[in-house]
Amino acid sequence: MKTVLSIAGSDCSGGAGIQADIKTMTLNGVYAMSAVTALTAQNTTGVRAIEEVSPDFLKAQLDAVFEDIYPDAVKIGMVASKELIISIAERLKHYNAGNIVVDPVMVATSGSALLKTDAIDALIKDLFPISSVITPNIPEAEVLSGMKILNEEDMVTAAKKIGLEKGCAVLIKGGHSVNDATDILYSDGEISFFKGKRIDNPNTHGTGCTLSSAIASNLAKGYSMKESVKRAKDYISGALSANLDLGKGSGPMDHAFDLRSEYKK
Repeated sequence: MKTVLSIAGSDCSGGAGIQADIKTMTLNGVYAMSAVTALTAQNTTGVRAIEEVSPDFLKAQLDAVFEDIYPDAVKIGMVASKELIISIAERLKHYNAGNIVVDPVMVATSGSALLKTDAIDALIKDLFPISSVITPNIPEAEVLSGMKILNEEDMVTAAKKIGLEKGCAVLIKGGHSVNDATDILYSDGEISFFKGKRIDNPNTHGTGCTLSSAIASNLAKGYSMKESVKRAKDYISGALSANLDLGKGSGPMDHAFDLRSEYKK
């Protein structure tokens, strides 16, 4: 069985972060492992408190995983501080990790900045160059490209600009009212379009975590970058279409929508 490591924060309500990653990886047929960057007290209505781990403890978690069950791919979610980002990059380079997928959680859907400037700089300088692909949404892609993205053509321009400058493949997610849920991948000098229809479901908590984890899972299984993105997009569309409705806010998806087992009955 192929193995994938998630480096991310914990979401106690189960819809995003480590919990969403583990569900996604399991349902995509790989063995999931985790290194926790922070504990959060959150639910579908918002985040109440965050407790970051220390760089030394994060390093110890990464060493424990890599020295025993070497990951075939790595997914990195929100890492809020420069020190943690540097620790992750150093350990991944030390172990020569491959198939690294970074979901650069920098800007909230509301447009609010989530990372300090020095953390964004560390993300760009230390993590992006060793990444296989990064998966920014529209607001994050605007920060990384330094340009406003108003349409599909802007997405293409931004993806190329970010990819050439940062030295990695770039998947810009089109779920912020720019187009009809079409994602654009820039990889190896080529642009690929992944058309999608907007699913009428307000419960989208953890979509970014889920997509990046599904991509990492498929890369671990040996699929190409383009096929990994396609399979991941199909998976998340199914999870959204299942129309799970939990919580009082933007609820989670049904990661196990395709589970067919005697144990589910």
